[in-house]
Amino acid sequence: MKLDRITSNPKRMNGQPCIRDLRLTVRRVIELLATYPDRAELHREFPELEDEDIRQALIFVSSLQ
Repeated sequence: MKLDRITSNPKRMNGQPCIRDLRLTVRRVIELLATYPDRAELHREFPELEDEDIRQALIFVSSLQ
């Protein structure tokens, strides 16, 4: 599976995996999912975050060993 929304740039966010080259790391997305169990509220607070971003962040994290 291609995770085309997960990007990594050594010049941005210290090379941490980010969502679509935004200053929003995969780690932060996972933290936000724990903080905002209501997706509607999460989308109100972070309108730039799309459902596919969340899905790919979860897949990315689940593939880490």
